[in-house]
Amino acid sequence: MGKREPVRLLTGELELLEVLWRIGASTISEAQQGLGREQGYTTVQTRLDRLVAKKLATKTRTRPAKYKARVKRADVSRDDLNVLVKRVTGGRVVPLIAQLVTEHELSEDDIAEIRRLIEQAEERRGEDQS
Repeated sequence: MGKREPVRLLTGELELLEVLWRIGASTISEAQQGLGREQGYTTVQTRLDRLVAKKLATKTRTRPAKYKARVKRADVSRDDLNVLVKRVTGGRVVPLIAQLVTEHELSEDDIAEIRRLIEQAEERRGEDQS
């Protein structure tokens, strides 16, 4: 799939995308059950159809129709995080990282991963300046 504009997802739409990622292609009933809570059939159908309209899911022509995620979880996460950085910190990453690091308890593994990411960013920056 090519480059696409980030799409705003409502909470219910994101929940259904998560169901599709977890259980794969699903009928409306299967998606409804996959939510693990009460949700009206027509509400689930409407939200799935919205995902199709937003080109985030596909719908088969078979009966019953099956819906399948068309995007990866990482793509949606990336879009959401990019929007968050733009809105909350005006596009600056440091204030967001500072907030997360000071407000959340980090494990040794978390800290090691953050160091690894910083090292990769430094390497990329060095390559760009060459």
